[in-house]
Amino acid sequence: MAVADRRTITATPATPATPTPAPTSARVSASAAPVTLGIGLAVLATVVWSGSFVTSRALGDSVPPVQHAFWRWVIALAVVAPFGARRAWRQRALIRRHLGFVLLASLLGVAVYNTLVNQAGVTTPAANMGMIMAASPVLMAVFERAGGVRLGARRVAGLLVACAGVLLLVGGGASFSAGDLWMIVAACCFGSYSALLRRRPAGLDGAGFLFTTFLFGTVLLLPAQGVSLAVQGGFSPAPETVLPLLYVGVASSAVAFFAWNKAIALIGPARAGIVYYLQPVCVALLSWALLAEPSGWAQAGCMALILGGVVLGAGARR
Repeated sequence: MAVADRRTITATPATPATPTPAPTSARVSASAAPVTLGIGLAVLATVVWSGSFVTSRALGDSVPPVQHAFWRWVIALAVVAPFGARRAWRQRALIRRHLGFVLLASLLGVAVYNTLVNQAGVTTPAANMGMIMAASPVLMAVFERAGGVRLGARRVAGLLVACAGVLLLVGGGASFSAGDLWMIVAACCFGSYSALLRRRPAGLDGAGFLFTTFLFGTVLLLPAQGVSLAVQGGFSPAPETVLPLLYVGVASSAVAFFAWNKAIALIGPARAGIVYYLQPVCVALLSWALLAEPSGWAQAGCMALILGGVVLGAGARR
């Protein structure tokens, strides 16, 4: 009888425990967390970059544009190296396999874009620079849509509202100079760079990728740096030149680029591009406070329109 009992017990399969479904609110919170983080990182990068437009304008008369860009990336390399150099070395085989992608990202996002911004800062007010750069999110959205990503009605509506605010801001009396042409090309470079980030190889570490692009971008700037030193001469190190360079090297390069690249990975270039529309608002406020550039109620109304478009489009569901 004991044997029969043992056989019965052995033959009866164990009933697997039925998993308790997670509450709906918990699932929604988990899915919303990356979007919230991505939007926050995009806002951080946008605000920090707004300060770099002000420094480009402030240094336009004292530091040649190419030298401004070159020393910016030298400082950024020194800051990122402790975190990214070892990771980049470990992934050197992967970087070698995707060398074309890394070189193109370094050229567009590091070497060319920032040099053009500095060149524009010689003749263009910082507020104009921020307004023109607000055109780059349109290019980001176009690239993402061309890649087969559905943008959604709410995101497109936010993009159009923010774009309308920028157009009204530009058409409301902004004076254009030759440097605005440099900013238009810079906006195209940045939009292309942001769209390119979406295709970053999955195994390529963020810090390693950042260090590699900074390194390649600095190397690409070396010939232009040599020409600038030979033709224009160097600049005198002083607090009014060194401190802005430290800002753009540490905050606008190391911190902001890491935050922006991570935001692109989390929410995509189109949604991050809508957040980027905050930049003309931030630049206008900073240029008014630090450079005494004029502002008025018309600009404030257009900025409110831009902010409304950002809130509408950035909060759209995937």
